[in-house]
Amino acid sequence: MAVSGSAPIDLTAALVMQPTALADWLIVAPVALCISVGAILMIVRHSTRLHAGIAIIGLVLLVVIDGALLWKVATHGPFTMVMGRWLPPFGIAFTADMAGAALALAGAIVALACAVHASADVDDSGRRYGFYPFLMLLMAGVSGAFLTGDIFNLYVWFEVLLVSSFGLIVLGSTKEQIDGALKYAVLNLIGTTLFLIAVGYLYAIFGTLNMADIVLKVTGAGEGAPLMTLAALFTLAFAMKAAAFPVNFWLPASYHTPKIVVSALFGGLLTKVGIYALLRVMIMLFPVQRDELSLAIALVAALTMILGAMGALAQNDIRRMLGYVIISGIGTMLAGVAIGSPSAVAGVIFYALNSVVVMTALYLTIGHAARLGGGWTLSELSGLYAKAPWFSAMALALFFAGSGLPPFSGFWPKAMLTKSAIDIGAWWLATAILVSGFLCTIAFARVFLLCFWRPSPAGMKAITVSAQPPSFAPLAALTLLVIGFGLFPEGVMRLSQHAADGLADPSAYIRSVFPNGAAR
Repeated sequence: MAVSGSAPIDLTAALVMQPTALADWLIVAPVALCISVGAILMIVRHSTRLHAGIAIIGLVLLVVIDGALLWKVATHGPFTMVMGRWLPPFGIAFTADMAGAALALAGAIVALACAVHASADVDDSGRRYGFYPFLMLLMAGVSGAFLTGDIFNLYVWFEVLLVSSFGLIVLGSTKEQIDGALKYAVLNLIGTTLFLIAVGYLYAIFGTLNMADIVLKVTGAGEGAPLMTLAALFTLAFAMKAAAFPVNFWLPASYHTPKIVVSALFGGLLTKVGIYALLRVMIMLFPVQRDELSLAIALVAALTMILGAMGALAQNDIRRMLGYVIISGIGTMLAGVAIGSPSAVAGVIFYALNSVVVMTALYLTIGHAARLGGGWTLSELSGLYAKAPWFSAMALALFFAGSGLPPFSGFWPKAMLTKSAIDIGAWWLATAILVSGFLCTIAFARVFLLCFWRPSPAGMKAITVSAQPPSFAPLAALTLLVIGFGLFPEGVMRLSQHAADGLADPSAYIRSVFPNGAAR
């Protein structure tokens, strides 16, 4: 019997048939660049003198790419690129919107500052053990988490940044570092496991992992779908990642143990990825369930804020103090998630952008202070203003910003969040934001008065942390950003509001993924 010729196969229902526009490659360029530079660093792992230069060049390119990505999103709206040209929801999607692109750019800026600082602070031994490859792998994970449009791949990028952070936190292999790394690893692995369970549960319910597709299916889900269970699992997993009460004890027990430039990276970046994931899931995917959980989230936020600030007041070691300041800031951002209004979400995004820069700069500040003053504690440090007045002025500006005092950048997001709490009648939550800010102000005032303003006793010598002291240039650049955003906050406010509107109304996000309508 004759076999008839096969009919032509129509691939338009499965594949993107048009060539990918050159500008759309911007969305995967940050991850590809970081992995490529990390691979190059491994190839030249024995030529440690080249590591800093290669990494700095790579991170400069990352800042340029993320800046171009943010400009494209701001001018043309969210856009999507799928791997292998497979149409979503089956193709793995990278989707850039204002929230993800802005945080990716902020992360690239502080990573560049830390790489420049580390060029003198990380010795040859640290380079041989992989500081710069781990840094590039960390940025690949951070960039991927901010730009992915697939919730399972959000989990994958979390794993990438966790693996690299494990390598960075034990760099040096001291007993203190191993102890801190163990606490850091155990709690983060528990959080990651909860995240993976929630992702599997979500896929079992909806049969998709694409975030835009999930938004469409959540709105049509019946009352029998266990969406509250899903939302609670995601909230718990991301709260552990972000170090919210009562699962926050791992952060101050671990962030003070590695080299100060590693603490700066962790303090600036890692907890913000958890907050970003919480915003993406609870504001965009499960807004109804977030509203039902809002009181519980608000209570956790208030306890995180107040206990974090009180913990900062109780510390003698400044590195541990900054860990508690981070926790207090996480509580402030959780308050915005609990409120859930567009203005509150805008305040969270503004606070996250500010905290990425401020916390990185604060850790670099205490690293310089330890080098100048001979210790890490309030009882050991003194007389820094007399030794370095310009450095002391930068430190004071950063302390004001970390406390949320005007006219520095930390004031504006706290004002936005306080007003949002008052607008919905949550006076107790607004009070918690103000009280935690007041307590953090006292904690920073103690540091400045005792370490900078108090005269130093005769005969005190500076400690030797590395043969070549790090440059003040990265710290100065971050401080100028903080001062600039404080004096001229309108641009960041508009950006944050635009990002918040995109999360609250993801229609543009969905159109970028499904330009011809959702897949059947």
